[in-house]
Amino acid sequence: MIPPAAVDGAGGGRALHVCLIAGEHSGDHMGAMMMRALVARTAGRIRFSGIGGAEMAAAGEALGFRSFFPMEEIAIGGILEVLPHVPRVLRRVRGTARKIRALGPDVLVTIDAPDFAFRVGKRLRGSGIPHVHYVAPTVWAWRPGRASMVAGFLSHLLTIFPFENPYFEKWGLPCTFVGHPTAEMGFERGDGAGFRDRYGLDAEQPLLCVLPGSRRAEVRRHLPVFKGTVRRLKARFPDLAVTVPTVATVRDEVASAVAAWPAPAVVTEGLSDKRDAFAAADLALAASGTVTYELAMAAVPMVITYRMSPLTVAVIRSMIRTKYVSVVNIVLGREVAPEFVQEACSADKLEPALAALLADADARRRQRDDLEKVASALGRGGPPPSETAAGAILSVIRSRMAGV
Repeated sequence: MIPPAAVDGAGGGRALHVCLIAGEHSGDHMGAMMMRALVARTAGRIRFSGIGGAEMAAAGEALGFRSFFPMEEIAIGGILEVLPHVPRVLRRVRGTARKIRALGPDVLVTIDAPDFAFRVGKRLRGSGIPHVHYVAPTVWAWRPGRASMVAGFLSHLLTIFPFENPYFEKWGLPCTFVGHPTAEMGFERGDGAGFRDRYGLDAEQPLLCVLPGSRRAEVRRHLPVFKGTVRRLKARFPDLAVTVPTVATVRDEVASAVAAWPAPAVVTEGLSDKRDAFAAADLALAASGTVTYELAMAAVPMVITYRMSPLTVAVIRSMIRTKYVSVVNIVLGREVAPEFVQEACSADKLEPALAALLADADARRRQRDDLEKVASALGRGGPPPSETAAGAILSVIRSRMAGV
C-alpha cells in the first residue's frame, strides 16, 4: 500500500484531485469501487470530478463528484449504431477535454469506453495531466495497432486479463494487472434458497437466468430471440421459470417485454438480487459481455450469444483474431460455454444447447468446474482489483509530484 502521507505530502498537504470518466454501466460500477478504495487509501483527502452514472455519483457525492453530463449520452455500442450520434459525441469529447484542462486534476482515469476515452486522451496530450486507462483495448482479439497508438498518450494501463500486459509493455507503456472487477463483487456468495423463497419459486423448479444486456439496443435485439427460446424450452420443461436481472436504464422496457413470455419471469434490479439470482439459477442465457464474467465468478453454467448490426459484424469479422468471442472461453483456450453469435443467435439453435445442459446435471457440473478455473485466472481469491487499481493510480500521482 502507498501510504497516504507519501502522496499528500508531495502535494503540500492538499487534497488530491482525480478526474474519472466512465461510459457505461459496468464502468460506472468499476469507477465507484475504485473511488471508495482511493478514499480509504488517502484517508478522505481526495476529491473527484468527471463523468459517471448513479453508482459513481453515490460514491463521490460527498467529495465533489458531479457528472459533467449524463453518462448515457456516450453509452452507445456498435459501429452502425453509433453513427447517428457522432456529432453529439464529438462535441462532448471536445467539451470534456477543455473542462479537464481547465480543472487541472492530478490524474485522469478513464474506464473502458475506449472510443470516447481515447479521443479525450489524445486531446490532452501535452497538458501535463497523467492519463491512466482502466480496461485494456482488446488488441489480442482485433486491431493490434491500437497497442502502439495508446502507448503514445497513456501514462499507465490497468489490465483485467492475465495475458494482456505484454501486448502493451513492448511499446513502453507501463501496465498493472489488477484482475477483473467482478472478482470482488461477491458473486460466489449469493443466497439461492432465499431468492427462490422470496419470489415464490419451488426449490426443485428449473430456473433459467436470462441476461439480454444493459444497453437499450442490446435489449431490443436479444429479447425477441430469447422469448422464442424460452417458448421452446417451456415445451420441454413445463415447470420452467425465468429470472431477468437488469439495470435501471432498461428495467421498464425489459419488464414490459417479458410480461408476455410463456414462462413466469422475475425481473430484478440491483447487485444483491443479481447475486442471489445467480445462486438460484440452474443455467443462464447471456448476451456476451461483462455479465459472462460475473456468471463465471458464480460458476453458473451458461450459453453465450450476441447479435449486432450487420455492418458492425462485417467490420469486426474482417479484423477478428480469436477463435472465441467470450473471454470465458479464451482464458482456457477451449469452449467452456457454447457460443452462438449473429446468425447463430436464434431460438432454434439456442434452445437445444440450453435443453442439453438443463437435462444433464453432469454437463452442468463439468462447466462449473471449468468456470471455477476461469474465475481464479481472472483474479478471484487475490487482492481486490479496486485496491490494486487505486494503488497504481496513487503511484502515478506520486511519480508526477516527484517529477519522475
